Amino acid sequence: MIVGLIGNIDHKEPNKLHLEVSGVIYEVFISLHTYGELKSEPIKLHISHIIREDAQQLYGFTQKSEKTLFDGMLKINGIGPKAALAICSTFTPEQFAGIISSKDVNALKKVPGIGPKSAARIMVELAGFDAILLQGEAFTTSASSEALMALESLGFKKEVIVTALSKCTATDTVTLVKEALKQLQKF
Repeated sequence: MIVGLIGNIDHKEPNKLHLEVSGVIYEVFISLHTYGELKSEPIKLHISHIIREDAQQLYGFTQKSEKTLFDGMLKINGIGPKAALAICSTFTPEQFAGIISSKDVNALKKVPGIGPKSAARIMVELAGFDAILLQGEAFTTSASSEALMALESLGFKKEVIVTALSKCTATDTVTLVKEALKQLQKF
């Protein structure tokens, strides 16, 4: 599975680019925000590798939070890569987090390919996802990710866990879980 690429741009369009990496050229679909950030070379892209029975497609993002948003959208029934990329092109992760926290269904309807039913489904299924987007950088370490999974397995809701972990100072998984449990007692 491809999770990242570093290379030079061979060809660039607003919705895709051809990236030359060690003599191999990859077609990578990108959002408009990523397109706007491509200034200097070599570039580094965080990749979502989608494997279907009829195709393998790469979706690239300059920001990890944008990839998190894209991957989160793919988990929703009825939202495919094209619709997820349209959302990433319309909103930054921070704007999308604001839309989710304010439950602004009308803003989601402005995205091409997202109708009223899809917008309502996104709101319901992504409740609490705004906290993960806003604090996604805090969960880049394996200890934070492991602590998050451990606390989820204990039955805590993800948005509450993210809030608790953001207040913790530990760097190892065991201590992070202990600190987070103390924080969770306060909620």
